[in-house]
Amino acid sequence: MIPPVFTLLMALISLLAPVKAHADVLILAHGYLGSEASWEQSGVVSVLTSQGWSRAGILTAGPGGVRELPAPGQTAANKLYLVSLPSIAPLAVQADHLTPIWRLLAARHPRERFFLVGHSVGGVVLRLALIRREVPNPTALITIASPHLGTPRAEQALDATDGWGPMEVIKDFFGGGGYQTLKVSRGLYWDIVRPHPGSLLYWMNQQPHPEITYVSILRATPFAMGDILVPGISQDLNSVLALRGRARSYVAGGGHELLWPDGMVLSSLLKDLTK
Repeated sequence: MIPPVFTLLMALISLLAPVKAHADVLILAHGYLGSEASWEQSGVVSVLTSQGWSRAGILTAGPGGVRELPAPGQTAANKLYLVSLPSIAPLAVQADHLTPIWRLLAARHPRERFFLVGHSVGGVVLRLALIRREVPNPTALITIASPHLGTPRAEQALDATDGWGPMEVIKDFFGGGGYQTLKVSRGLYWDIVRPHPGSLLYWMNQQPHPEITYVSILRATPFAMGDILVPGISQDLNSVLALRGRARSYVAGGGHELLWPDGMVLSSLLKDLTK
C-alpha cells in the first residue's frame, strides 16, 4: 500500500511540474489596397500582443528573395508575423509572393503550428496557399470579410474600366488616380467575380482543402448580412463547396475595414484553438 504522504507528495510534484506548451506561429495577411500596417493602424496587433502574441517581424517577398523587418518575438512561444502582399495583383501572383515566405518560416519554425488570419482578399490568398499545400504545419485559417464567393463590386469595376477610344481618354482625365487604380487591378477583379465555370474561384471552391480548422468572421450592417463590398454569404466559408459544414462562423458588426474589436475576437478564437 502506498503511504498517503507519498501520494500527496507525488500530486504536489505533478502540479509543480512544467506543462509542455505549444509553440505557435500566427500569420496576418492584409486585403486589397491594404498593407501590413493595416493590422497595426486598426489596433488589432496591439490587442493581440496584449494577449501574449509577440511581434516577430514583417516579411515581404520580391525578386531578391524575402526581405525582413525583424522583431524580438521570434523566440517567443506565441509569435506574430505580418506579411506584405502586392494587393492589387491577381490571387495567384499574391500567393506566389508567399511561397518563399513559407519556406523561410518552415526552416525557422519546423515543429510549430501555423495559424493563418486573412482580411478581405488576403483570406482568399491564404486559402489558395493552403490548397497548393505550401503552408508548413497548418492548423487553422481564420478569414475576416473575405470574398470566398466573389463580389459584384468586382464585376462593376470591370464594367467601369472596360473601354477604349475617346471615352477611355475622358475616363482617364476625369477619373484621376482612383480610376487608374481600378484599371491596374483588373487582373485581381477577374479573380474575385462571382464563381462561374472557368473562373479561379470556381476551381478553388471545389478543390480538396487541408483537414484543419476553418473559421469565418462575417460582417453585419444594420440592414443586411455582409458589408458594402462583400455579401455575407460570400464571407462564409461554409458557402465554399469543398468546406460546406466544416467551418465555424461568427458575426461581427462594422464595415469592411479592420477594426480593433477584431483583435478581441481573434484573441478569443486563438485561445480556444491553441489549447
